[in-house]
Amino acid sequence: MTALASDAGRARGGIVTILLCVVPFSQIPLDAYTPGLPQMVVDLATDSASMQNTVTAYMLGMSLALVPVGIASDTLGRRNVLLAGLSMLIAMSIACALATSASLLLGLRFLQGIGGCTCLVVAYAVAADCFRGRELTAISGLLGAAWGLAPVLAPAAGGFIVELTSWRGVFVIIAIAAAIVAAIVVCLLPETLPANRRAPFNPRRTAGILREALVRPGFLAFVLVFAAAASAQLAFGVVAPFFYQTGLDYSAAVYGLVALGLGGVNLAGELGCAHFARLVPARMLGFGAFALFLAGSAVLTATGLIFGLDVASITIGGALVLGGCGVLCPMMYGMALGLFERDHGLIGGLISALCYLAVSGAMAIAAVLPEATQAPIGWLYLGLCAIAGVLLAISLPSARHAAQT
Repeated sequence: MTALASDAGRARGGIVTILLCVVPFSQIPLDAYTPGLPQMVVDLATDSASMQNTVTAYMLGMSLALVPVGIASDTLGRRNVLLAGLSMLIAMSIACALATSASLLLGLRFLQGIGGCTCLVVAYAVAADCFRGRELTAISGLLGAAWGLAPVLAPAAGGFIVELTSWRGVFVIIAIAAAIVAAIVVCLLPETLPANRRAPFNPRRTAGILREALVRPGFLAFVLVFAAAASAQLAFGVVAPFFYQTGLDYSAAVYGLVALGLGGVNLAGELGCAHFARLVPARMLGFGAFALFLAGSAVLTATGLIFGLDVASITIGGALVLGGCGVLCPMMYGMALGLFERDHGLIGGLISALCYLAVSGAMAIAAVLPEATQAPIGWLYLGLCAIAGVLLAISLPSARHAAQT
């Protein structure tokens, strides 16, 4: 065993704590500034769809970079790739704070997404280096909970920062916080992929691994359910500020408090996955979470058609959706990644890339939906539920078999 591998083994428990600090920075830049979207429309003399598309631009940057970042981490090691991504995230956050036009901000957000994606794919690859089986699924739940802290804390904090400064201040705070995390990685995170386990980049081998992954029983179904649940989570974060602030005339700070409560429900789902993954059969856990997702979608659709824009209906429906998706996201990611014994950077990048490409499409749809009531987003959610329900019915039995095999 190499010295690096020995260090990684001794630090196995501490690594999880570091990863819990790293993984939210794939999501914090996505969610933190959303309370400032209405203000950004005025400051940059643009329309709401353009500002909502700054979220899509970030996710598109993530989507296109995830596989290359995964390959780089399998070839060069986890630590250096993570630090390079954090450096890019810091630089682009500062640039976003200084943006003077909507078109410039769109381009900067795309680049910021490239930096942010390393925090997601490398964190899960490090976890897969250190854990296997149900333990990996449980650790994925913990990482999902940390990822879920972003919609809990970031919009709430962002709302108060917008009230005290402006949306530009949010990007400055993101840069400072990411710099602190980068310092933690430099000082405390060991390399978990020793040189003798790294895979030199070979286009033919990479293509073969990707092809094998796409035909592996259960893999694509897990990824698509993950994509459906993540789309629902992130779409709500984009449309909700316009429901609460523009439609219902609440302030950014008040919306931040509502987002804090809704994010807490999402976080509870992530933590529930971490706890119950070791105790409950996958089929029971998956369909229990799906039932919450479906119920919330039905509430949003029905109340939007009957009552129109209503704070209680939006909040209750959103809470049910976010709670169910909070379980499904880490569960599906962990089960898909757990089907493989190595090349976790590449596989994790593939999972995330396929997910975020689908999410980008869902977000583009959400950006043009009418915002007069919550019914349109409810219909979008029902469509995602139809996809997720069929795939869960097909994949969970084969997933159990694949894990045993």
